[in-house]
Amino acid sequence: MGEEELTDCASITLEEWNGSSSTKLFRTATITASPSLSIRRSANRFNHVWRRVLQAFVPEGFPGSVTPDYVGFQLWDTLQGLSTYIKMMLSTQALLSAIGVGEKSATVIGATFQWFLRDFSGMLGGILFTFYQGSNLDSNAKMWRLVADLMNDIGMLMDLLSPLFPSAFIIVVCLGSLSRSFTGVASGATRAALTQHFALQDNAADISAKEGSQETMATMMGMSLGMLLARFTSGNPLAIWFSFLSLTVFHMYANYRAVRCLVLNSLNMERSSILLAHFMQTGQVLSPEQVSSMEGVLPVWATSLRSTISNPLHKRVHLGVKVSSLPRPDMMQLLNGVGASSHKNAKYLLAHRKGSVSVILHKDSAAADVLKSYIHAIVMANVMEETTAFYPQGEAWMDKHYDEFLNKLRSGGWKTERLLSPSITWRANWLSHSSGAKID
Repeated sequence: MGEEELTDCASITLEEWNGSSSTKLFRTATITASPSLSIRRSANRFNHVWRRVLQAFVPEGFPGSVTPDYVGFQLWDTLQGLSTYIKMMLSTQALLSAIGVGEKSATVIGATFQWFLRDFSGMLGGILFTFYQGSNLDSNAKMWRLVADLMNDIGMLMDLLSPLFPSAFIIVVCLGSLSRSFTGVASGATRAALTQHFALQDNAADISAKEGSQETMATMMGMSLGMLLARFTSGNPLAIWFSFLSLTVFHMYANYRAVRCLVLNSLNMERSSILLAHFMQTGQVLSPEQVSSMEGVLPVWATSLRSTISNPLHKRVHLGVKVSSLPRPDMMQLLNGVGASSHKNAKYLLAHRKGSVSVILHKDSAAADVLKSYIHAIVMANVMEETTAFYPQGEAWMDKHYDEFLNKLRSGGWKTERLLSPSITWRANWLSHSSGAKID
């Protein structure tokens, strides 16, 4: 029996496989022991080397470890990064010229002080922007991604303009640095949110590291091309401005295409209103891909005219309203029980005024309560257009359809754990009595 086992062992053929996941393995060598030890390498050695190089730039297990929109977004994001670093060489050249590099009259301490003021204003601006908007960035990652790169373009434009205004040089470069500081905060925050979105296998750290490698490669290529462009356009203002403006147009186009590639399955205020309006009409829930093509990605000021005409539902709901900021008639309505939800243990109140709905959240309200209050407010804003009895109709719809709506959202691939909304800093407390209500 031992001899038979030895014979069987001697006939084993070993195959060497390489790859980052079980679905992406490929054979690199075959090892046999008959008649003597033999190692036969696979013929596709080039593919092996190429895959090893590719592993430095794509997450392990790619493409199965990331969402389908990862490739499209990263492609356009890399192209916009490339154009950014090409432009940066032109703006840096103009900035150094304005500071006085290459001129005998320039002093080291003067240039150092100007550079210090530039960096200091940028750091201060980043802190202030984080204070005012830091908690709101993930609620509309697409829009803030575009805004971040627009502010970066404005900052580079300021650097390029700085030599034209020598008397106001410090003001111009500080404004440019201030603009770019917004870019750093908004871009970093939205990138973190998008990384979590792309990660299908709890591999956010790997995706972030590989994104860093992609950005480094784009930086090296962009700086090299930028040096060539700066050399060819040196001394020719018309060529410099034509190149800069052309690259800026391409940069914003690439950014727009990048955010349009994103298919987010989290619920923010606009996506929730689109989903609810369609559900109230058809009883069906749209897919994340369908909603992605319908939601807006441009900043509010860029779509103000369109928003005024169409008056979208999510613009008519004000979440987390400060009670004392309401008009006195609205506060009297709340105190008299008008607008209080009849749902058991409801942790929000609704008040209406001129076609809009204000949501007052209880101080103990959780994420599920915030989502429910917003959906209730959207329902109320929607039925306001059809009837004056919108309070009872809104309550009736919530009793009958809210749970069904959430279940269909989950079945359709939507995350319903929380509503991505701007930071809610104002809440209230109320105690119901037979004679009135107490609001703190």
